[in-house]
Amino acid sequence: MTLEIVPFAAESALNWHALTDALEAGHRLPRAEVGDSFLYRGPDTLLNRAAWIDGLGQLVKCATIFPGNGAHNAATINGSVTLYADQTGMLEALVDFHLVTKWKTAGDSLLAAKKLARPDSRKILLVGAGTVAASMIEAYSSTFTKPEFTVWSRNPVSTAAFAQAHNITAATDLETAVKAADIICTATMSKTPLIMGDWLQPGQHLDLIGAFRPDMREVDDTAIARARLFVDARATTLHHIGEIMMPIASGAITESHIIADFYDLAKGSYDRRTPDDITIAKNGGGAHLDLMTATYILHAWRNR
Repeated sequence: MTLEIVPFAAESALNWHALTDALEAGHRLPRAEVGDSFLYRGPDTLLNRAAWIDGLGQLVKCATIFPGNGAHNAATINGSVTLYADQTGMLEALVDFHLVTKWKTAGDSLLAAKKLARPDSRKILLVGAGTVAASMIEAYSSTFTKPEFTVWSRNPVSTAAFAQAHNITAATDLETAVKAADIICTATMSKTPLIMGDWLQPGQHLDLIGAFRPDMREVDDTAIARARLFVDARATTLHHIGEIMMPIASGAITESHIIADFYDLAKGSYDRRTPDDITIAKNGGGAHLDLMTATYILHAWRNR
């Protein structure tokens, strides 16, 4: 029987630590087969992502990204998620797109931060004041003790409203806020770098979420070159996202600059070496992570 998972009822059964455990377990299974297709109309994007993991199942996720929707009080990102049974290929569940996207996106970066950020990190800067930033407050708060959040965005009105809604601090100067942070999380639609490598301080960790197209990036070449660089999946970032593609094209780094992805977790190479390391984790998403997340949600729903 096909299940339709209701987001509001399901969310109370979900747990950030259980999700990151599920993501780690998923990366111990055979490597996912993934296929992405992108269609563009100016700034608008139609993204179809499919994944197959032997022993877990299959998933197809369709996402529409329309940056102009905010002007009409409509969600910028929408779509659908279909989950199929591992052994039979039968449709197993229709999982709410926004539920999967929230938990996959934030869970991806939380897993990276658990491995790469200093355990004593407290000062967390959110760059971008949208839905993802709100999810990251939940995710980081599950792991880091007494976190102190600051938010900055290019729109001062949105920044102030977000800060008030979440009872956190609004920053007016990005450079000052970056220099003071232990963890910096970017979730914007920027096509040009917002964060400069010369601003970075020893011991910082950056979770880069926003860029998902070849023409998008959030940090400059200097930041990428200075940091120990990690990605969630080489297959979905290396030749697909400007954050990695542009510094390779400019000669700032080579592909070998990427130390590890989540498939290297079991080897122990996805890690922080010293307290002074600057680490960057590029969250590129990928349907295999949606598959792991949707499967976790399905199991949590069934066992609620």
